[in-house]
Amino acid sequence: MNLNGKVGLVTGASRGIGRACAIKLALLGARVAVNYHTRASAADEVVREIKSSGGDATAIQGDVSQFTVAQQVVGATMSTYGRLDILVNNAGTTRDALLATMKEDDFDAIIQQNLKSVFNCCRAAVRQMIAQRYGRIVNMTSMGGLIGIPGQTNYAAAKAGIIGFTKAMAKEYGGRNIAVNAVSPGLIPTDLTAGLPQEVKDALVRLTALGRIGSVEEVANVVAFLASDEASYITGQVIAVDGGLT
Repeated sequence: MNLNGKVGLVTGASRGIGRACAIKLALLGARVAVNYHTRASAADEVVREIKSSGGDATAIQGDVSQFTVAQQVVGATMSTYGRLDILVNNAGTTRDALLATMKEDDFDAIIQQNLKSVFNCCRAAVRQMIAQRYGRIVNMTSMGGLIGIPGQTNYAAAKAGIIGFTKAMAKEYGGRNIAVNAVSPGLIPTDLTAGLPQEVKDALVRLTALGRIGSVEEVANVVAFLASDEASYITGQVIAVDGGLT
């Protein structure tokens, strides 16, 4: 795969899967905007790692769950690099609770941060991609959006919403050479999964066909493929990177 000449924006790229995606895209030759919300030092470290390997990256702060901020983040990417070819919508978080005790604010916040952020960034980026007649969008969903996880009705709803959003957008803009796909990670060691009880992790591993957890790099490899021209006839799909769990 070769991403030379391409510009990518990865949201929530200061840690975990987003960090791995930014580094992978850069290793393949893309210039990368590393978006972060609060972890400035971690984002700067991602930029340093990319540059130390001969790549080009810049850190761009902004809470993309806010519509105007997402526009500013995309605008800053354009101002820095002059174009935008790849958008990886990875930003998100969790606020777990059983439905009977879940606070309304916790439901609303997860929809805003996980689902609305995808709308915000796609809405901000799509006009540029239409003008270029080229775009690759990869939206990060989750096994929770496919099969549901107890204690995550808010998160599952947001991630399932991303799947429908992805399929609809793919049909809207396929004729403009814009491919839109989703990646659904399984159990991957990140800050978001660190709080899961060990017995839950063990149970999820037993449900996989491969009998192990995955890595952020394995998810990033699939994201990079979907962002590349090697995947030019793939759109509207959900690729599960979960060891066969779903």
